[in-house]
Amino acid sequence: MIINMPYWTNVLKRILYLTLTIFGLYLAFKLSIFYMPFLVAFIISLMIEPLIKKIMKKAKLTRRTSSIIIFVVVSTIILGALIWGMITLFSEASNLLQGINDYFDKAYKLFQNFLNQFDFDKIKISNELLSVIQDSTGGLLDSVSLWVKNILNGLINIVTSIPVISIYFVITVMALYFICVDKIYILDQIEHHIPELWVKKMGKHLKDLIKTLGGYLKAQATLILVSFVISLIGLYILSFTGFNIKYPLLMAIFIGFVDALPILGSGTVMVPWAVIAGLNGDWNLGIAIIVLLTIMSIARQVLEPKLVSKNIGIHPIFTLIAMYTGFKFIGILGILFGPIILIIIKNVFATLIDGGVVKTIFDKK
Repeated sequence: MIINMPYWTNVLKRILYLTLTIFGLYLAFKLSIFYMPFLVAFIISLMIEPLIKKIMKKAKLTRRTSSIIIFVVVSTIILGALIWGMITLFSEASNLLQGINDYFDKAYKLFQNFLNQFDFDKIKISNELLSVIQDSTGGLLDSVSLWVKNILNGLINIVTSIPVISIYFVITVMALYFICVDKIYILDQIEHHIPELWVKKMGKHLKDLIKTLGGYLKAQATLILVSFVISLIGLYILSFTGFNIKYPLLMAIFIGFVDALPILGSGTVMVPWAVIAGLNGDWNLGIAIIVLLTIMSIARQVLEPKLVSKNIGIHPIFTLIAMYTGFKFIGILGILFGPIILIIIKNVFATLIDGGVVKTIFDKK
């Protein structure tokens, strides 16, 4: 048997290239978590870049002057929002933590009342199965209660870590300033220190990747911000007008986070909330939440086509797999980062995927 050495050498080279690229993506992900303030600054810079260009064009100012004006305005808004958010979050999280057992006791009693009122004889459910359902519900509520307590305790610990937050904030603001003001210089320096061969081979791929991923992150951040602001304003209006909403900021953050997740959305939180409010007898609150959800959905449907293409070339089942994989590896944040990593992989290996992964690696051509 004659072994075709050139063929297998080519196959091994492709496998090695694939392995090194995957390792590079893993390393890049780890570094992005480690250098989170710079990543946040980069995302904010993408969001405010159109404003900088607009001022340059309308006011005939230099990039440096335009960047400083926008930077001062954005930094002031972020600082004010951060201070208000920390104070409000500490207050709401502390109050919710103290009364969380009461809320879950009410939820369990509500479920028990539903079971007592429902006629299970019609669907022929045995008493043993009904007992299992009741016990499972109690265990589930206990697990959720413990999970929420851990999140709230972690949130309180973060809010009370003023020195750490201050350091992160200062670094993020400084990074944002340099990225906005010296963007062209930074890009020139990066290109200057990269081998020319790399620039030629990777330039196009990096440009497409940054355009796709940067546009996706910018669009998603904008949509999340819009959902958060609408829900926050709406919940505070409902709270001030006498509706039973005790933790508007916490709920708005939770709604914004869930709204950021592909496949899911704000309705995943607000519809069950409205149903529970209705079952608890507070129909006005239930209707008000549905109205607020409708407003948020309309705003998102109007903005989304302008900000991000709905068809990113990834089927929802693969997005769901990416969310689950991210969750298994790094927890809740993995649900958010999983689809982002999937987009990166799809762009990096676009040629390989289009040609068929295994087929391209082992193709004799």
